Amino acid sequence: MSAEMISIGALGVMFVVATVLPINIGILAFIGAFVVGTASLGLTEDEIFEGFPVSLFVTIVGVTYLFSVAQRNGTIDLLVRAGIRLVRGKAALIPWVLFAVAAVLTAFGTFTPAAVALLAPVGMNFAHRFGTSQLMVGMMVISGAHAGAFSPIAVSGALVLGMVDQTPLQVAPATLFLTSFGFNVLLSLATFLLLGGFGRRRAAAPEPVADEVEAGEITWRQALTLVALAGLVVGALVFHLEIGFLALAAGTALTLVDVRNQSKAVEGISWSTILLVAGMVTYVGILEKAGTIDAVSHGAAGMGAPLFVALLLCFVVAVVSAFASSTAILTAIIPIAVPLLLASHLSAAGLVAALAISTTIVDTSPFSTNGALVLSNARGLDRDRFYKQIIGYTAGIVGAGPILAWTLLVLPSAL
Repeated sequence: MSAEMISIGALGVMFVVATVLPINIGILAFIGAFVVGTASLGLTEDEIFEGFPVSLFVTIVGVTYLFSVAQRNGTIDLLVRAGIRLVRGKAALIPWVLFAVAAVLTAFGTFTPAAVALLAPVGMNFAHRFGTSQLMVGMMVISGAHAGAFSPIAVSGALVLGMVDQTPLQVAPATLFLTSFGFNVLLSLATFLLLGGFGRRRAAAPEPVADEVEAGEITWRQALTLVALAGLVVGALVFHLEIGFLALAAGTALTLVDVRNQSKAVEGISWSTILLVAGMVTYVGILEKAGTIDAVSHGAAGMGAPLFVALLLCFVVAVVSAFASSTAILTAIIPIAVPLLLASHLSAAGLVAALAISTTIVDTSPFSTNGALVLSNARGLDRDRFYKQIIGYTAGIVGAGPILAWTLLVLPSAL
């Protein structure tokens, strides 16, 4: 059996095992990299670890550490309270405020499931109280988290842009961010209208919405945290400084002024995400050394009709991502799309954005972390019925999302 077949077979086994069993696919990827690299390719340990994403590792550690510090000193709660206070007496605006807060959190570097975990309980509680659709609110929280997820300083954005930077292709960071943001706004608007965003099943409670979220004064530590977050954005986008180091420096500085409360902030670093991303990117390096990426990519490009292949890729990632890790899918699909883009006139930014969108919008599935968080926070509902509603919603996204992303972002470049 050829090295290409062995490496791709091992990848398939990883996805199946990680889907069926509660094992981080990053662990399996590291094991696969070692086994396939040594037994099939005869690589040394140093050669195997050449694919380890050092820069991305520092970025994810830095931004999740800074978020952990901000959460522990109450800055994140402050942002949520500020958003909720905006909807005093206007229940129809609750989903949009939650969408906006989720987008801000992920755009600043919060990992998507962390933002959903923070806002889903708040959103589902308000939806239950005001009689609005909990399905609508939950799905809009997830869409909001995805809307900001591809900013240059976000985990997913840094991942995709970092992988593209290693190729001859060019994708402007602003293009990736704005296309994802705009698509998720459209998706949320459709969700809002179709699921009765302007209607209520029962009368609202008489007290104002904002009363549930007490307004508190901003402490000097929270003010300093807001300044640090703003400095991170300016340093990364204006002065092009390394995001990870900036975030680590900001988080450390904030810890030094509040050592007692921040001593365990390091526990908030998204180690599971780091393990997943590092393992998968390292294994992608093994796939490249085995020639698997080139073989699959040129095979796809050789099918002809690049537009059809692009649509097929969007569908494949959407279906698989509904059951597996979106981050893992992104690390595997971007390298495969590169030869197709180089051999055609398709827009690199358009296809990369379409793939990124198709991979993430299906995280509404109850088999994903985000969908599971919404399901687990439902209040006063039949859980089985709500589960089926989420399944139905996700099925609609899987069926229509890739086509819409392909139509808006890929098709125009071929006309």
